[in-house]
Amino acid sequence: MTGHPLLDITEVARSEPYLRGVGEVFRSFRDQDSGCVSYGVRLADGERWFVKEAPTDAARHSLDRAWAFHRAVRHPAIVPLLHRFRVRDGGTAVVMPWRAGEVLYHPTRRGHGGRAHPAAPMARFRALPLAPVLNAADRLLDAHLAVEAAGFVAVDLYDGAFLYDFECDVLHLVDLDEYRPGPFVLEAERLPGSRRFMAPEEWHRGSLIDTRTTVHALGRALRLLLDAGDEERAWRGTAARLEVVARATRPDPAERFRDVGELATAWRQSIP
Repeated sequence: MTGHPLLDITEVARSEPYLRGVGEVFRSFRDQDSGCVSYGVRLADGERWFVKEAPTDAARHSLDRAWAFHRAVRHPAIVPLLHRFRVRDGGTAVVMPWRAGEVLYHPTRRGHGGRAHPAAPMARFRALPLAPVLNAADRLLDAHLAVEAAGFVAVDLYDGAFLYDFECDVLHLVDLDEYRPGPFVLEAERLPGSRRFMAPEEWHRGSLIDTRTTVHALGRALRLLLDAGDEERAWRGTAARLEVVARATRPDPAERFRDVGELATAWRQSIP
């Protein structure tokens, strides 16, 4: 019996020629700031897949971390890594199901994706009625309850990880490659991430990184998803929910919610 051309392979000489030999490469992503190169592949049966290759040592290290994370955490909102294979020239690659949608923010090595232009995915998301935006926020929180239950903390969570399907009004989470078991003590000068989302402790060697750090990242995500613009002057939620965000993002970790569960409960109880 012939095996699956993506899920049953262990090694290929080069990834792109192999993918073009077994299907149609209908999208390619070659300028990612992660250093990875990715492909959307349609097989003969019509099924679409996402293949992400790490050609450098740094990218491979991140992809190895992602593989460990996905072995421990499963949630409908988190696009899973189903298989990985070697690339003979020294790379590795992972295979994921393709999810329809657009990344809300799309940084590359040459620049940033932009958010304010009316045609930008983030601007279009912010223009949606409030109900689907709140559903996306709730799905984000629910996914991180699973992350927390598995003993992981969020690192490098930002809107580049938010893949939104505008046709079905569904949020997917992608590229959670820097998530890691916690708590841990920061041994580098800083963690990777976006300044708009990072907690103060992520900038200082020797800081404790734990679930309160995840709470901060989620609080920032809620603040930015429910604002009508980047200036954070047009909050679309209630005053009670803004108070929840304020507590989640306090500079002192001890003054935040203890964990994601407490944050999610406070958020859901703040419904008017």
